[in-house]
Amino acid sequence: MAFAAPKESYNGSVYAVTIGTGDKAVTVGGENALQFHSFEGDMPNRPLIAYEIQDVPPEDWPENVKKVFDGVSDCPVKWAKFCQDELKARAIALRLVGTHPDREDRSAEDAAKTVKDVLAAIDVPLIILGSNHAEKDTAVLVAAAEAAKDRNCLIGKAQETNYKTIVAAAMANDHQLIALSELDINLAKQLNILITQMGFDKERIVTDPMSSALGYGLEYSYSVTERIRLAALTQNDQIMQQPILSDIGMYVWKVKETHASESDQPQWGPAEDRGILWEAESATAMLTAGAEMLIMRHPKAVAAVEALIDELA
Repeated sequence: MAFAAPKESYNGSVYAVTIGTGDKAVTVGGENALQFHSFEGDMPNRPLIAYEIQDVPPEDWPENVKKVFDGVSDCPVKWAKFCQDELKARAIALRLVGTHPDREDRSAEDAAKTVKDVLAAIDVPLIILGSNHAEKDTAVLVAAAEAAKDRNCLIGKAQETNYKTIVAAAMANDHQLIALSELDINLAKQLNILITQMGFDKERIVTDPMSSALGYGLEYSYSVTERIRLAALTQNDQIMQQPILSDIGMYVWKVKETHASESDQPQWGPAEDRGILWEAESATAMLTAGAEMLIMRHPKAVAAVEALIDELA
């Protein structure tokens, strides 16, 4: 008798969320089995990797990733076009860090102009991220949402302390929404419930349960992401069936292993290779845990993860 591999059965599925417009729009999610388990179900949409850019030069990025964008990172428009045209980005994530009160404290109007300028220069989908200052992001993301009206962007991150205003702006301007919670499946579910109680469609939310870098709590991030995805698929929990975003780059390139010099840590090997591998490994872990979207920085790390997706999918 022929061997039949055992298969899990699932009674739920992940919502399909589309960002962008026209022929460059991208859909994520839609699967009814665990990530890459095509032998158990359907995975109709490829995971999406978005290149991160900023509204100000990335002075706090390590040199080994900053140098890749020399000549373009002084201007978000040039930076976005470089990622789209030269790196063949399928999506771009614009982080408005310059609006943070501890950085340049740029105004919401400045942020809106940056968003308009970037959108005028690209046709791939745009993810619009605040500075993660909850109070300032309330004004910034409202202005950004209005500036990006009719471009079907993914905006965020809406948190429990500021979600009401951001949700209203996303609804008014026809955008999808990122809901950020802090490494707790119950907090993630609670925030999704609060957002949908405002009338925002649960099928237009992308969940960000927070990520971590390899060696810095990655196992906990993996566990929370996996639990969210299992709740969606095995329990058919409709408030947990949103695609998951992992904002990998911002965490990875802060840790010492990605920026310690070879003179300080010769046993760790070449610094540039080390950083690329650290980002690729962290991203791969979150993909296999269930994330459908990644935000990354180094093109070689992106290429490595894209190659893995090709192989697994």
